Amino acid sequence: MQINLGSFLAKRAYLSPNQEGLVCEKVRRTFSQLNARANRLAHAMRALGVGHGDRVALLALNEPEYYDLFFGLGKIGAVLVPINYRLAGPEMAYILNDCGARVFVFGKEYLEIVNSFRAEIPAEHLVAIGDATPAWAKSYEALLAKQTEAEPELAGGDDDTLTVLYTSGTTGRPKGAMLTHANYFWTSTTMLATLGHTGDTFLVALPLFHIGALAGVPMFVHFGQRAILLRSFDAKRFLELIQEEKVTGFGSVPQLLMFLKLIPGFDKSMFQTVKIILVYAAPVPVALIKEYAEVGIEVRQLYGLTECTGPATVIASEHAITKAGSCGLPFFHTDLKVVRDDGSEVGPEELGEVLLRSGNVMKGYLNQPEATAEAVVDGWLHTGDVAKRDEEGFLYIMDRKKDMIISGGENIYPAEIEDVIFKHPQVADVGVIGYPDPKWGEAVKAIVVKKPGATFTEAELIAWCKDRIGKFKIPRQVIFADAIPRTPTGKILKRELRQKYN
Repeated sequence: MQINLGSFLAKRAYLSPNQEGLVCEKVRRTFSQLNARANRLAHAMRALGVGHGDRVALLALNEPEYYDLFFGLGKIGAVLVPINYRLAGPEMAYILNDCGARVFVFGKEYLEIVNSFRAEIPAEHLVAIGDATPAWAKSYEALLAKQTEAEPELAGGDDDTLTVLYTSGTTGRPKGAMLTHANYFWTSTTMLATLGHTGDTFLVALPLFHIGALAGVPMFVHFGQRAILLRSFDAKRFLELIQEEKVTGFGSVPQLLMFLKLIPGFDKSMFQTVKIILVYAAPVPVALIKEYAEVGIEVRQLYGLTECTGPATVIASEHAITKAGSCGLPFFHTDLKVVRDDGSEVGPEELGEVLLRSGNVMKGYLNQPEATAEAVVDGWLHTGDVAKRDEEGFLYIMDRKKDMIISGGENIYPAEIEDVIFKHPQVADVGVIGYPDPKWGEAVKAIVVKKPGATFTEAELIAWCKDRIGKFKIPRQVIFADAIPRTPTGKILKRELRQKYN
């Protein structure tokens, strides 16, 4: 039987038509209503000329339209490309050109930024969500209103690409990870096999352009769960929704759990209905795990990547103290090994690279066959993460993936920022590292060598970056130095920079 993720919503609507499947502010939709809108979307896209394999990009907050597009495009074999709304205009334009999106759907919050680069992208149709439709775009709701709710003829599935999610690139350009219908199916299956059922209501506060949130969309439909979407993170509203909607689980990054504690009147008893918290992106402090365990909430630390459609390993809360710093054991349908440079497996406590093999490993990187061949070898995903395993097989990530910085759950690659700063006419050399930040976990620091006679200041260089990269990537600190330490082959010695400047 062919796996088409779009058909999963039709199946759920058939089995549970009147069950509420989605809540987002004042919008409340049953699975039947969700499926009807996905069908309208599918027909609307076909009317715009979108067919099997064509890409449709989406720039939006956590909107109900994510459900329309994910399942509607899935039904007709088309591809959803979510855009990180924290990027700068030129970065968005690059992605839209790289994926060749035929249709670009965007939220009302992004009219100005889309207008700034719309002439530079290949999209044949620009579609605006909401009631503020500019003259140069089509109305999303008007397009859907013209179409029937009848099931479209299904196209595609299995190993066909369903989404392309762009990850920050180590060479300064992001890469589009192609995730298939089968990839999402296996993520859903391995989550259930490993974690069991996570309750009937899941709160989604992390942005849906991230795999940590997007992987939940087909999973909620597969399991018959209700999703509560928080359009953008607001700690006070987050706590209110947990109580109002009797939330049983949610995904988080450690910083989110810390933010909640700062809300006036916060009490963990507000989480009475919560049974499980899935935490990604960075290690969870042991003290935080203990606090939530005291009120009966299981905090499960996950390690994963966009390239494996989310989950790779997970640790149970009962091991979080005795195995502090570990991200646990592989998911049920995931094979994992840690290897030396020659491909042989390391012994306990020995460092090596993490390799993963599972049904949810990506198809490859869009338009980048060489990068794909390097990343996936004989079915094994080479993560680039350096780790060790203990005698019982528990995994410990020891170093950042190619010196990655994680700030507030966002993956930031220094090469992207270095590439931008190098373009400054008075910069001779630059190295970018992360440094500890009490609010975001890490922040960005740039060590810069000026050209002879250069006079710019730290504030001027930070301001120069603002229109060129996303706000979350802009250096918080700039240190001026005489030289950047490099290897004989020119690679920046990031460890030396961290030792000297952190």
